This record gives sequence, C-alpha cells and structure tokens, in this order.
Amino acid sequence: MQRRKFTSATLCAWLVAGPELARAALPFGFSESDAATGVRAALERGAVAAIGQLGRVDGFLGNPKVRIPLPGVLNDAASLLRATGQAKRVDALVVAMNRAAEAAVPEARNLLVSTVKNLSVEDARQLVTGGDGSVTRFFADKTRLPLGERFLPIVTRATQRVALAERYNAVAGRAAAFGLMRAEDASVERYVTEKALDGLYLMIGEEEQRIRQDPVGTGSAILRRVFGGR
Repeated sequence: MQRRKFTSATLCAWLVAGPELARAALPFGFSESDAATGVRAALERGAVAAIGQLGRVDGFLGNPKVRIPLPGVLNDAASLLRATGQAKRVDALVVAMNRAAEAAVPEARNLLVSTVKNLSVEDARQLVTGGDGSVTRFFADKTRLPLGERFLPIVTRATQRVALAERYNAVAGRAAAFGLMRAEDASVERYVTEKALDGLYLMIGEEEQRIRQDPVGTGSAILRRVFGGR
C-alpha cells in the first residue's frame, strides 16, 4: 500500500525541483534510486519519440523545423538553377538529402536507449536539476560523435544515388576554398550527417520540455508501472 503513495505530485517535484527538495516527499520504501528509474523511463520515452518523429518519410522533409536545405551560398545559387530550368534536379538533391537523414536517424535508437539505461543516480540528479536543455546537452555530449560515425555511411549511400550530389561536392569545395561557405559543409555527406544530428537533438530538446512540463503525462503507463503512482 505504501507503494501507491508515490503520486504524480512526488515525481513532478523530483523532476522540477530536484531530489534535494523532493526527498521529503518520497514515501517509506522509496529512494532516489527508485526515482532515477522513473527518470530513465521518461528519458527513454522522450528519445524514442524524437526518433519516431524523424525516422520516417517526411520526418525531415515535411518538418520546417528540421528540413535540410542546401547550405548558404549554394542555396542562393539554387534559385538561379531553378530559373534556368534545373528545378527538378535541385529539388531531387534536396529531397535526397532529407531522405538520407530520415534513413539514418533510426540508427540512433540503440545508442540513445543504452545511454539512458546506463544513467547513474548522480547523472539523473544532474539532469533534472540542470535546467532547460540539460538532458539534450547530455545526450549530445555522450552520443554525437559515435552517432555521426553511424550516420555517415547511411547518408553516403543515400546521396550517392543522386547525380547532382557529386557536383555539389565539387562546387562546394571551390566555394569553401574561397571562404564562401564553411569547410565542413563542402561534403554533402558530412553536411547532411551534421544536420541530421542537429535535427535529432532539437527534437529531443522538445521532448525534454514536455517531460519537464508534464512528466507523468509524458511517461504515462511506463511511469505508473515503475512507481505505482496514480
């Protein structure tokens, strides 16, 4: 019966105010470790939700928040290409770039879930008391480099199917040499990989906000099962 007393109010206090202020609200038989288990469940749900939004058809292309355009000067040049009858080829490249990102993002699931499951109680405390964006920064610090290595081959295979991708690299390389665009954007494969990661962490950030604003509502059945709250 004591287990039923761990209510949504208790979890909200732990997530929003942090464990130091919420410790007094923990009923007999519960510990910070129990609360951290619920945080892991909520964070895993948020990460998986972000992947689900992006790792599908039009997850990037149909979402203006994360849609990947041609970078800088090449995006400007695309307007001229469209005006000279090259619209279909330019649009095909943009679609391929976004489809590549959509194909790559599901590869993030196992690593993100593993990162969540390996959270210590201290990690969880720092995340919930670290303010807005702390969860997203944690994910990015832990996973950006290895995810980039996983995304790149998938993005490369997808973009190589479009003839204009090779021309992109040639033109972008010259533009970067003249300082007209960033050197890291001169490879379409690396540019799309970085943008895919940016989009992923952006959506994780939005999920983090939902978790902080309504942790029990976001966790739903998972949190109820872990804590036995109402």
